Amino acid sequence: MSVLVCFAALLLDQWVGEPSRWHPVVGFGRMAAALEQRLNRPQGQGIARGLLALLILVVPVLLILLWLNSWMPEPLWWVVELLAVWTALSLRGLAEHGGAVAEALNKGDLPLAREQVSRIVSRNAQALDEPGVAAAATESMLENGADAVFASLFWFLVAGVPGVVLHRMVNTLDAMWGYRNNRYLRFGRVAARLDDALNWIPARLTAATYTLLGNSSLAWRCWRTQARSWDSPNAGPVMAAGAGALGVTLGGPAPYAGGIKQRPTLGQGAAPDARSIQGAITLVRQGAWLWLMSLLAGVGLWVAFVGGGL
Repeated sequence: MSVLVCFAALLLDQWVGEPSRWHPVVGFGRMAAALEQRLNRPQGQGIARGLLALLILVVPVLLILLWLNSWMPEPLWWVVELLAVWTALSLRGLAEHGGAVAEALNKGDLPLAREQVSRIVSRNAQALDEPGVAAAATESMLENGADAVFASLFWFLVAGVPGVVLHRMVNTLDAMWGYRNNRYLRFGRVAARLDDALNWIPARLTAATYTLLGNSSLAWRCWRTQARSWDSPNAGPVMAAGAGALGVTLGGPAPYAGGIKQRPTLGQGAAPDARSIQGAITLVRQGAWLWLMSLLAGVGLWVAFVGGGL
């Protein structure tokens, strides 16, 4: 049933996209921002305050979900599961954001491409040339595919609604508080480390998926030799394998508000362009369906063997 819920959620995401109003992740982000303003102080105890903020935001939601599951009729709980997975996924939204950048690049409209890519990355988009815009968008598609699609599917299949909701909440807190600057270095540390732990297995499954669907030999070589050089233990395998699968070169220097950040090179091949953005979207989309088709086939074989008494 969990696999069927994931199928239905992906179809719902494809048909209608993310909720345009009353999105729970948006509401959760607003609460997190307000709580951070109250608890985050520059003078000491930042880690403890960050842990307290995370517990205040996460624990009540999980307790409510466990309480609902304890009494709610199964058909109604299936609806809750569908809504939880649907709101956690953002495959269509990811494709739309990346597609808008690729379309602007195909038209030769660099100012529009910069504007579109600024919606999905934190780097200084106005300082990016065309390959820089394409690299930023391609990296975003590969990494956010792991966070917003594959990890959501993984945690729902492993731990149901509490699992997918916990992952989405922690991932949101890491996106908001996980910066290595004076304001968030200590306050956001617990959220960042917990997000790393929750994404460790999904990230490597994602890297394996990219490897399987793209240039497999190059993807595996890049994953094996380049991933450790990246500053994120989970983004490294995902982006190295993704870059190799696409046959492009990612990483390198990137402009941010605080200056140029020198990053290791990932992948091998040509400079990224509009095609690499679309290629990354295709990897994520095909990978999501591959996961579910493989799981459905596995369930079918298990039922056949058990039903046949084998």
